[in-house]
Formats: sequence, C-alpha cells, structure tokens
Amino acid sequence: MMLSFNQVLVSLPFKLMLFVMVDGWNLIPGSLANSIGLGAGG
Repeated sequence: MMLSFNQVLVSLPFKLMLFVMVDGWNLIPGSLANSIGLGAGG
C-alpha cells in the first residue's frame, strides 16, 4: 500500500508538469499578448 502510494506521489507532479507544459504553451502567447495589449487572448 505504501509503495503504490509512493508511486502515485512521484508520478503526479510529472503528469501535472506535462499538463501545464502542453496547456501552458497554448496559454502563454494569449496571456502575453493580453498583458501587452494586443488582445489576441480574446
């Protein structure tokens, strides 16, 4: 039980990081343009 919990604990940040990376690359240009004032983020 402790071993499987440890595996989840280790793999969770990697999955989160991967999700943030994939999702972030789509969000960064929009938010960047928004902060500059181009309004590309909608």
